Amino acid sequence: MAGAVESSLCSLASSGRPSPLPQAFILHPTDPTARISTNEQVGRFAVGSDLPGQAQDPHPERQALILGVFQGAAMATLYPSLEDLKVDQAMQAAVSGPSPGQVVAPVSGNSLGALRAEIKPGVREIHLCKDERGKTGLRLQAIDKGLFVQLVQANTPASLVGLRFGDQILQIDGRDCAGWSTDKAHQVVKKASAEKIVIVVRDRPFQRTITMHKDSTGHVGFVIKKGKIISLVKGSSAARNGLLTNHYVCEVNGQNVIGLKDKEVTEILATAGNVITLTIIPTVIYEHMVKNFRTPSPNLHSQPLIR
Repeated sequence: MAGAVESSLCSLASSGRPSPLPQAFILHPTDPTARISTNEQVGRFAVGSDLPGQAQDPHPERQALILGVFQGAAMATLYPSLEDLKVDQAMQAAVSGPSPGQVVAPVSGNSLGALRAEIKPGVREIHLCKDERGKTGLRLQAIDKGLFVQLVQANTPASLVGLRFGDQILQIDGRDCAGWSTDKAHQVVKKASAEKIVIVVRDRPFQRTITMHKDSTGHVGFVIKKGKIISLVKGSSAARNGLLTNHYVCEVNGQNVIGLKDKEVTEILATAGNVITLTIIPTVIYEHMVKNFRTPSPNLHSQPLIR
């Protein structure tokens, strides 16, 4: 395959005009409805197009060649190793830079969901209090000598100060939390002042956000099962913007969906607007964080839409 790419690139460079592309590189439109098994009952999202009105590349044969590297080499797997595909070398040889107007990820600066879901770098300090019952609405979990937020109940002091599932707790009232057990962390919070608990937090270090556009049929291109992303639609907004399988969906536009049924998550996605920002976490981290944890009723996981 590498030889085919090299041959096509050399032809472009020497003749100044496109040479016929190998069959594996020719892109054919497909029926979006045929990309997902009809027996998938939950989270079904098929995509036909991403950004309507998108500017056309003045060299379509060059675009077909680059995209063909992915389609030809990644026939069996959607996300092969970039090193195996030699994508960097192919792109450097084929193009000198991105063509104006060809944006893969949608512009999300004005998306309220993206702002809610934002994961900020660095650390921040928050002041947490307790309610009239002496509760914070927070549950912690020790993982690999670190301390992480395992649960934030809705409409509690913890949710109101912006704590979320997956946040890492670095300090509580000036005491470093590294190496603490889960029990010790809960005891420290329990004994802390009801008026103010000073907590130093790092935003969700194991999580990432992906912003996508729905197509004209309201789909973005992924399938979930029991909260986990199990497949992507080839060529969809989800695939093109870097959504990954074997990840759990934690939030939709900043709203926590952990503990909800797939049907409920699907309904939230359907009513979430044309621009959707998902917060996802790797399966291995998620399952480690929720082990030995009995999932309570879904309303305990639902964050207020406005922080």
